[in-house]
Amino acid sequence: MNESIFLAKFWGWYLIIFFLILSLNPKRIKQIFNDLNDEKFLIIFSFLAIIVGLLNILFHNIWESNYKVIITLIGWSSLYLGLALFVFPKKTVVWLEITNIKLVQVVYTLLFLVGIFLLNVVYNIIPV
Repeated sequence: MNESIFLAKFWGWYLIIFFLILSLNPKRIKQIFNDLNDEKFLIIFSFLAIIVGLLNILFHNIWESNYKVIITLIGWSSLYLGLALFVFPKKTVVWLEITNIKLVQVVYTLLFLVGIFLLNVVYNIIPV
């Protein structure tokens, strides 16, 4: 299986599962923001984001004008967020806390649609 298809499946399913968890239990969003004030959680979260982002970029840094660029942008976003949280934890947490819960809900709804799109590319549910 080629890397693009594998990562489209991975990120597609991940984004849909993430959306369902946050939709069924919206208290998780507030809990995540509260946990960002705990330094241990912040370090673990930033390391995981850096690792996931870096692995995604090393295996898939493709800048084509199709679904592959979405996978690449997810990797770069993860790496950027992880580095920002690790290098500038206080500034990044303040920036994240400024974002409204409603804005977070809009963002994860958009990510749900990206997940649906990626899974459609892989499984060809709705022929394009």
